[in-house]
Amino acid sequence: MKNLDFRILIGAALVVLGGLMLLQRLGFFPGLLEVFWGVVFLAGAAFFHSRFASDPSVEWWAAIPGFALAGLAAEILVPPALGNWHGLLFLGALGLGFFAVYASGRQRWWAIIPGGVLVTLGIIAVLTQKLGAQDTGSFLFVGIGITFLLVAVLAGMRWAYIPGVALIVLAALVGAASAATFNYVWPVILILAGLLLIWQFMRKS
Repeated sequence: MKNLDFRILIGAALVVLGGLMLLQRLGFFPGLLEVFWGVVFLAGAAFFHSRFASDPSVEWWAAIPGFALAGLAAEILVPPALGNWHGLLFLGALGLGFFAVYASGRQRWWAIIPGGVLVTLGIIAVLTQKLGAQDTGSFLFVGIGITFLLVAVLAGMRWAYIPGVALIVLAALVGAASAATFNYVWPVILILAGLLLIWQFMRKS
């Protein structure tokens, strides 16, 4: 009976998908197929998020596909009128998934690194698509540098201060080659470095 029910669900999904494709090919309901896939990705994200929420210490892996599918759904379902956020929605959501992995167990500090890198790449995608930035190398180094500083502050890995500080200094040197980029890099560095110091102080107090 379970196999029969499973086949019925798959068959019904294929019929719906085929019908939507046919309607779109005939010129009816433009964009309906994209909405269908957005809903499918949302359903998949809800499934993995429920697995993660049921027992984060064991089902921590489910946060990664859960946030990734949610990001894909957002890229499809966000109206174009709100702007093109492609890149940030998927990469940022995937990065948040890795941060959720770290939050589920501090021993999984390694998840901070891919999380920070993915969020940085998502921000760079917005800088290039919406703001027309071209010299994004310094922003990449700043983002990765801050990621290592997070590893040092949150996970207590003191060795991470070395690559973190080195990458931020490298970002300043790269940004110095471009006056436009340089004007943005230092304020961002100062703000984020100050927030990290405040966070570290509050944790110790």
